[in-house]
Amino acid sequence: MKKTLLILALLGLSFGNTAPASAETLINGAGATFPYPLYSKWAYEYNKKTGQKMNYQSIGSGGGIKQIKAKTVDFGASDAPLSAKDLEDSGLMQFPTAIGGVVPVVNLKGVAPGELKLSAEALADIYLGKITKWNDKKLTELNPGVKLPSDTITVVHRADGSGTTWIFTNYLDKVSTNWHSTAGFGTAVNWPVGVGGKGNEGVATYVKRIKNSIGYVELAYAMQNKLAHTQLENREKAFVAPTAESFMAAAAGADWNNTPGYAVVLTDQPGKDAWPIAGATFILVYKNPANCENTKAVLDFFDWSYKNGAGMAKSLDYVPMPGDVYDVMEKAWAKEIRCNGQAVWGK
Repeated sequence: MKKTLLILALLGLSFGNTAPASAETLINGAGATFPYPLYSKWAYEYNKKTGQKMNYQSIGSGGGIKQIKAKTVDFGASDAPLSAKDLEDSGLMQFPTAIGGVVPVVNLKGVAPGELKLSAEALADIYLGKITKWNDKKLTELNPGVKLPSDTITVVHRADGSGTTWIFTNYLDKVSTNWHSTAGFGTAVNWPVGVGGKGNEGVATYVKRIKNSIGYVELAYAMQNKLAHTQLENREKAFVAPTAESFMAAAAGADWNNTPGYAVVLTDQPGKDAWPIAGATFILVYKNPANCENTKAVLDFFDWSYKNGAGMAKSLDYVPMPGDVYDVMEKAWAKEIRCNGQAVWGK
């Protein structure tokens, strides 16, 4: 995967395109770091088809939303879904590309990936600064047999506007009344404690370097950086590990057809196998784009990704969108995205 990312960096994150758009066309996107490993993999494979390039800036969901609203990119990417009103006011539509999970990760000597168990209350209390030592009674009772040090916990969070933060804090807001009254949720919050890293990459780097730390990242970043993920207690009081299967279990009841703006939220979902901090990642495009050719090329890329990228998504522990879901999205593209009264995309 590192080799793939290096190649893509040299290519300027080059995407191929089976559409008739000019090979000289440069398509620009920006936003979420959450799906970057997946988009990179799709990009590498799609680039083999043609030489058309797409420059994607992995700057965080907040930055992606700002750039698409400022019309400086052809598409924005966000893990924090915009409301139907915000979409309408901005002239945008959004569609999901994949489902993943936000994962607490720790740097604790002698603690293996998946060995540490956390409850919703314990995780919230750590990020509230109420649990400050790893051998706190709440943690030792959850982890009999795990040797937890008496050291102070270093809390790591995102420093930038982040959809990963939106998903993580949305979960904490649902499961902890103290968190709800103290910090709430959003792409950026007033963190009670901790140090900030930029992007999933920054948080992963901090946790990897700082002993006795805890942070939260998308699962692919935990795997790539060989970080120890935790198990989490879900709403059914079952401890689950972060896997594509547990993300899929969280998404099992999602109603894409009847959710305004397709803004489905997948945190704290029912089901004994459901990972509690799951979320979809979204693409934002204009309904009446200034550059029709570029928007067509963007849609063609994601059409290819929907239909050809499922295996790649699974290999990186994302859940691909089911066929019936992307059929709904593609019908919406054909209906809602227009240029001079004509559909921009259609097959």
